[in-house]
Amino acid sequence: MPARENDTVDRVTAVDRLNVALTAQASEALKKLLKRTGFKKVDIANRALVLYEFIEAELRAGNALVIRDPNGGEQGVKIL
Repeated sequence: MPARENDTVDRVTAVDRLNVALTAQASEALKKLLKRTGFKKVDIANRALVLYEFIEAELRAGNALVIRDPNGGEQGVKIL
C-alpha cells in the first residue's frame, strides 16, 4: 500500500526475523523497559542487539565499560 502524503510514520523493512524464548530475568527486564520507555517489543530488541554488539566489540578491542554517577564516581561493569 503506498504511503499517503500526510503519513509521517517511518516504515522499516524487516531484514531478519527472530522468535525467542526469554528467561524469567529477561522477561522482567522487557516488562520494565516497555513500561518506562513506551517502546514496542521489537524496538527494544533491536536497540538491545545493537547496543550489545557495540559493547562486545569495544570489550574485544580491550576497552572497558565504566558507569559514572552524577557525582563523578565510577564503577566498572562486566558483561557475562
